[in-house]
Amino acid sequence: MIRLNQIRLPLDHSEDDLRAAILRRLKIKPADLRSFHIFRRGHDARRRDSIRLVYTVDVETTDDTRLLKRAGRNRNIARTPDMTYRFVARAPEDLPQRPVIVGTGPCGMFAALVLAQMGFRPRIIERGQPVRPRTRDTWEFWRKGKLHPESNVQFGEGGAGTFSDGKLYSRIRDSNQRARKVLAEFVKAGAPAEILYVARPHIGTFKLVKMVENIRREIESLGGRYEFGRRVVDLVLRDRSLAGVLLDDGTRIETDHVALAIGHSARDTFEMLQARGVHLEQKPFSIGVRIEHPQSMIDACRYGRSAGNEILGAADYQLVHHCRNGRSVYSFCMCPGGTVVAAASEPGRVVTNGMSQYSRNERNANAGLVVGIEPGDFPGDDPLAGVRLQRDLEQRAFEAGGSDYAAPGQLVGDFLAGRPSTKLGEVIPSYTPRVKLTDLATVLPAFVVTALREALPAFDRQIPGYARADAVMTGVETRTSSPIRITRDEHLQSVNTPGLFPGGEGAGYAGGILSAAVDGLKIGEAIALSMGEGVKT
Repeated sequence: MIRLNQIRLPLDHSEDDLRAAILRRLKIKPADLRSFHIFRRGHDARRRDSIRLVYTVDVETTDDTRLLKRAGRNRNIARTPDMTYRFVARAPEDLPQRPVIVGTGPCGMFAALVLAQMGFRPRIIERGQPVRPRTRDTWEFWRKGKLHPESNVQFGEGGAGTFSDGKLYSRIRDSNQRARKVLAEFVKAGAPAEILYVARPHIGTFKLVKMVENIRREIESLGGRYEFGRRVVDLVLRDRSLAGVLLDDGTRIETDHVALAIGHSARDTFEMLQARGVHLEQKPFSIGVRIEHPQSMIDACRYGRSAGNEILGAADYQLVHHCRNGRSVYSFCMCPGGTVVAAASEPGRVVTNGMSQYSRNERNANAGLVVGIEPGDFPGDDPLAGVRLQRDLEQRAFEAGGSDYAAPGQLVGDFLAGRPSTKLGEVIPSYTPRVKLTDLATVLPAFVVTALREALPAFDRQIPGYARADAVMTGVETRTSSPIRITRDEHLQSVNTPGLFPGGEGAGYAGGILSAAVDGLKIGEAIALSMGEGVKT
């Protein structure tokens, strides 16, 4: 087949218009076009008065070879690449041990799935609950302020991404078609088919819940075994090599292949790994707040008269500003038409995050507004220094909010003026249980406050109204990514603990649902190659 890139059409085009554009691009007659399907659809909104949809299309004609030869080096007309995902190994009939997967976020879920599909019957350990009781526990925290430390936004089946915007795009390189494999498995599990072709796909929490359950059922049907409410509290080592794991109820599981997909908030596990001598290192991350604006304002600014178009949906944004103090401020995990959610996983601490449903039809847009933290910002070289900073800020936020899991908030106008907020304007914060207005400068580090005060007017020049006086900032956003890296070698094993395969966000090798899932596939493949029989490709 032939792949055509950069086919640009107006928002109100028809399928016949797309077909005609294909014919013009290839300079062929209608009878020469056998079939076509959309591989990717994005949009170009740089000119708000003339927004264009941009297509990549795979085409079959009566003579693909001749047309490709005629196209020469035209980058917009090329042979469609092979997008087949290929398994790297298969389990031997006399498999001596089952691999263990620790964690059921995207990384652990896809490590388990690919191992199950290759016949390795993985054993999956999850400290939290299955996704539906976990959802009930999480909503109880949001509505009543009752935190379940082992079943919340951070811990439980599906991982932290379950309660998010469900974004499924990434900038990772993907020559082995792992991202395509992830998206195809999600569609098989119940995701909308459009995630295979829209440029910036998302799912939303309600759809993710059902998909996670369906993937679990497939893994179990292939011999995988889930164990919920069980936490790994120690490693069993033999001459620095992994020999097993110890669970919180005293159970010892013997295995020399463990995928460690614990997520970015498993701080007690980080401490256990450090005590066991597993090599850890500090890693950059970011801290800041969630900021909310009316979604209608963002739509009008980004899309002009096309705001509200069904194809475009709710508008998003990406912003970055490099400050005079050497810091960078950027928008993070922007959630169009979403809500700010309570994301704490430890008692006595407040953490914010953002979430959207598939419809993205809530009143506000929200995004993390965060400032980069580098390892040099921490005194000494303790790998867990970033964890201590996170905990300190989250405790400050808890106390500033009134010590009942309310979040401290402030209006942008008051924040820029350096005064506490006392009443809301038109923008009503979406965080529950509630927001307590205060002065966020008493919660955040001084360099973060300085950077945010410089960045907000700069962002207002890009999105008029961004620094509007009644926009609401809610603190604190600390779980942007893992503050550590569990360093691994070229075989994806810990550099000093063979048999331990760290992966995903918690290990510092991913950032988001798709990249974590892809890393899970890589971990699963590495374990299969170590345990199994290679497959010729």
